Amino acid sequence: MGKKVLLTGGAGFIGSNILDAMLQDDRISFVRVLDNLSTGKRGNIEEFMDQPKFEFMWGDIREYNTCYDACRDMDMVCHQAALGSVPRSIKQPVTTNNVNIGGTLNIFTAAKDRGIKRVVYAASSSTYGDSNELPKREENIGSPISPYAVTKLVNELYASVFGKLYEMEFIGLRYFNIFGPKQDPHGAYAAVIPLFFKAAMEEVAPTINGDGSFSRDFTYVENAVQANLLALFTEEKSALNQIFNIACGQRTSLNDLWQYITSIAGKSIEPVYGPTRAGDVPHSLASIEKVKTTLKYKPEIDVKSGLNLTYKYYQDNG
Repeated sequence: MGKKVLLTGGAGFIGSNILDAMLQDDRISFVRVLDNLSTGKRGNIEEFMDQPKFEFMWGDIREYNTCYDACRDMDMVCHQAALGSVPRSIKQPVTTNNVNIGGTLNIFTAAKDRGIKRVVYAASSSTYGDSNELPKREENIGSPISPYAVTKLVNELYASVFGKLYEMEFIGLRYFNIFGPKQDPHGAYAAVIPLFFKAAMEEVAPTINGDGSFSRDFTYVENAVQANLLALFTEEKSALNQIFNIACGQRTSLNDLWQYITSIAGKSIEPVYGPTRAGDVPHSLASIEKVKTTLKYKPEIDVKSGLNLTYKYYQDNG
């Protein structure tokens, strides 16, 4: 018998990509998605609605009873639901806290109360905060510099405590700037890569925060999907109740990113430079040695290949 998995946030960008892979995985017999569609989109999961091993449950993780109902008959939890964006968290710290901390605590508690042992959850590279160390290693973090980073750090702390108190198996995946198909280029808090593609395709100059030298370990979404499935099914005891960086181990500046995207799109557009954003760290680069060794993770799609795939998606989907 395959496993039954609760996937929170499954209508979101990363969640819907994970869902696609789960529905094709013979180790999984059933996937229940819990999502309130606040940032996720029904269109991201419409193609899966008729599949017999899939169920969509509209609900808010801020309601414990909803989480408890969603965990009914499940064997595992893959927790992706969150309110993302550092700038949003600066403008909306209370809502960010309620969703990311309160909601995650509800999911963790509901899993415990339903007797579910394995919980894989989305952590964040924002947890490294003001640490200047490069590359970022899981055991060395700084102090958070945004409300969003605080919430993701607290999630890790709760996972650690729950693992010890209740003999549960938590695996946290610290995502580094995930991008790819189904990432929304619209809205006030859209991420940089979809914004850049939108600008290139509309032939307008994007605004780069700062001088463009800030760099990130941009990571194509299929690599994050791979990491989640590895974490859900690992039998490696040393992987349990651990945190892992999920990235490519490559650093790309915003200026270089814009050059890559305009080259792919066949455009020549000079960007506009604006002020540095509050809460932004200058540079981010992951060490992925721990996850490669322990979970056998191997990023299969690098930044440039991922950008080409993403551009094709935006071309095909308007």
